[in-house]
Amino acid sequence: MSGHSKWATTKYRKGAQDKARAKIFAKCIRQVEVAAREGGGDMDANATLRTAYQKARSSSVPLDTIEKAIKRGTGELEGVRYEAINYEGYGPAGVAIMVETLSDNRNRTGSEIRNLFNKNGGNMAEPGAVSWQFERKGIVSVSRHQDEDKVMEIAMEGGAENLSDNGEFWIVTCAPADLEAVRQALDDAGITPESVDLSLEPTTLVPVPDEGDAKRVLRLLDAIDDHDDVQAVHANADIADTVLAAFEG
Repeated sequence: MSGHSKWATTKYRKGAQDKARAKIFAKCIRQVEVAAREGGGDMDANATLRTAYQKARSSSVPLDTIEKAIKRGTGELEGVRYEAINYEGYGPAGVAIMVETLSDNRNRTGSEIRNLFNKNGGNMAEPGAVSWQFERKGIVSVSRHQDEDKVMEIAMEGGAENLSDNGEFWIVTCAPADLEAVRQALDDAGITPESVDLSLEPTTLVPVPDEGDAKRVLRLLDAIDDHDDVQAVHANADIADTVLAAFEG
């Protein structure tokens, strides 16, 4: 993966500087609730919950807020029941897009996501039409201040598959089942990851050399990512760093 644009190595997400903290908190809290409901509240026995917890903490979600979310998930506290729903579609230039949501109203969320596709030059696809172009991976981001060779050696010993440079972090990729082992190996070596997450990574990339098409793709992804129910947006677009920088600037 090394050498591809930042878009190709990480899922699209806007930074905390341009997103309300409340929205980031809400997304993290939903993930914690659903993980606790589906796998129980014991983080030692529930790797998905452990990952959601770590993600919430790295986003500065208060500990008591996370603990309440776990209790809502396990039923100790009353709360809204969220359902994990994925949507598939295509954007400008034939870019494949996967949208992960946690919703308390399937019909509303589906209608609104479809509308965002339609308004921004894309179209929804039937289940399975796009998902085969992605695979679930564990993603660990490590500060580039750390020595690349050291990070790679330790991560590989923990079960990692690859290390790439997205311009901001060293990106360690592994199988979902190995995510905790990779994180632990880095921790044991005194390397604290910047983030630990599960992501959908494209198996093939679609180059988008035209700047106009690239900006239309990014506007579509931006609009979808802003939806309250959306947890993550993934695409197989390979967009030049210069276009990304101009759009994000």
